[in-house]
Amino acid sequence: MKKSGILNPELCAVIAGIGHTEFLVIADPGLPIPKGVSVIDLSLVRDIPKFMDVLEAVKEELVIESFFIATEIKTQSKNLYQQIRQSLPGLPESELCHEEFKRKLAQAKAVIRTGETTSYANIALVAGVNF
Repeated sequence: MKKSGILNPELCAVIAGIGHTEFLVIADPGLPIPKGVSVIDLSLVRDIPKFMDVLEAVKEELVIESFFIATEIKTQSKNLYQQIRQSLPGLPESELCHEEFKRKLAQAKAVIRTGETTSYANIALVAGVNF
């Protein structure tokens, strides 16, 4: 049993096994996930767990090189976008339209499904290296 940090064994394994430039996605429960992409479903009920709670936990254990989001989050969910920027200061950010974001999901190492119901509450975290 781990003392602290992420306790979910599936999520721990994905973080430990992700390689440089691969990415994992933290997603709202409505994001369509392509067949064949690993899903770690943390959703319990509406808004539990929250997107930011999952992002905060993951960022403590994953070396993040950059991230990408759907452009729509900036206008449709401004508050959540600001929270993301505050949580990931200085990291390079890329934007894609939501449709392109969904197409890129097929390349994700895994998708972590939250209970978040805020529109466009999705982010792809690109793994870096710790050396």
